[in-house]
Amino acid sequence: MGGLFGIASKKDCVLDLYYGTDYHSHLGTKRGGLCLKNGDGYSRSIHNIENDYFRSKFEADLPKLNGTVGIGVISDADTQPLIIGSHLGTFGLVTVGKINNIDELGEKAYRKKMHFSEMSGGELHPTELVAMLICEGDSFVEGIEKVQDSVKGSCSLLLMTEDCIYAARDKLGRTPLTIGKKENAYSVTSETCAFPNLGFKFEKHLGPGEIVRLNAEGLEQCKPPGDRMQVCSFLWVYYGYPASSYEGINVEASRNRCGEVLADNDDITIDYVAGIPDSGIGHAIGYANRKKVPYIRPFVKYTPTWPRSFMPQDQKQRDLVARMKLIPIQDLIKNKRLLFCEDSIVRGTQLKDNISKLFDYGALEVHMRPACPTLIYSCDFLNFSTSRSTLDLAGRKAISEIEEQETDFLEKYARADSPKNLDMIESIGQRLGLTSLVYQKLDNLVSAIGLPKEKLCTHCWDNSSYF
Repeated sequence: MGGLFGIASKKDCVLDLYYGTDYHSHLGTKRGGLCLKNGDGYSRSIHNIENDYFRSKFEADLPKLNGTVGIGVISDADTQPLIIGSHLGTFGLVTVGKINNIDELGEKAYRKKMHFSEMSGGELHPTELVAMLICEGDSFVEGIEKVQDSVKGSCSLLLMTEDCIYAARDKLGRTPLTIGKKENAYSVTSETCAFPNLGFKFEKHLGPGEIVRLNAEGLEQCKPPGDRMQVCSFLWVYYGYPASSYEGINVEASRNRCGEVLADNDDITIDYVAGIPDSGIGHAIGYANRKKVPYIRPFVKYTPTWPRSFMPQDQKQRDLVARMKLIPIQDLIKNKRLLFCEDSIVRGTQLKDNISKLFDYGALEVHMRPACPTLIYSCDFLNFSTSRSTLDLAGRKAISEIEEQETDFLEKYARADSPKNLDMIESIGQRLGLTSLVYQKLDNLVSAIGLPKEKLCTHCWDNSSYF
């Protein structure tokens, strides 16, 4: 997915930028980047963070970086930030999102005899394409509006000039941006968890398609928000950090409510409730508190060297990392009936191994309660699982075992409690070796989040969204 952080201050802001960007490390593990503007021009640092922490990679660069305006990015895609020279002036740029029509936009640029210098694995560099679209405008705001109108998918961005930052949320608000304020500084972030320890106070959430200009003195709205929103529901289910809030709704509180709803619709007898660390914990706490069943940790994550982060893209390495992360505690497993809450079941590859390990350690029963419905459709708007086939999803595997031509039947499988839906869930549960498997219903998930369904993107569960 990726995350953005920017700051405009009356004094040097490199440390705030460094730590603020680091607070987005849970959103991606490929590349990180910082860019600052000072009296001597623009300074930039970019590192691959696939095999080390963001802080470790950038700490040595801090003495060489300084400035009063800066932008940072954790990217799971292209190398950023970019520094662009144009008729509008020199600017730095970072983006988050997914451009589904990148080839079409690239072809239009080539027909105009334009060129691109940055390439990602032989493909167009998404952030450079966005920069090209911006440069077609007569002003930065006009150029950003062109991006919003041209991109199919999503694109939120921060654009840094000599003395300010333009912050723009994607047209339907699929990814969040929030403004913070402290004395002599303004900041913008994808994750509000970056604010408290840096001394920033919440100022406002940007609305869908909204564009603002911020500097050390204040905030100016350049374009008001649109009236249609499709913010990603998965932010509250999985992506978002527990201390963050989007649209005024805290992630951890939403996960607690989600677990409560799961408990309200469950009647099994169990000894303990547990969460698959880390994003399943909030759901499990809500479930345990509502059921008044003890919450325990039969699996603990080895955090000194395995932080909360996305897994590597290679499936064999993913399996190895997942196995190394979680350590079972046999004293809490043997002769117990355990119920686990999980944020979601994507492919279930490692989950199957974990369930088998629980029974090997003496568990009597293992029940699973995912906090969202079965994932069936691919994400068209963010970089979630883009390098892996949708057909590898646990739900799609089950459907393919039931139907010879499963694509004609997806809608029936997505409908909660329909015969097809129940057959699919039974198949997934059997493959994973679970005693029972019950997914959260979409209506209950929407209720737990607390926004009207029409303001949420639920595409990966029911194929519904605005384009």
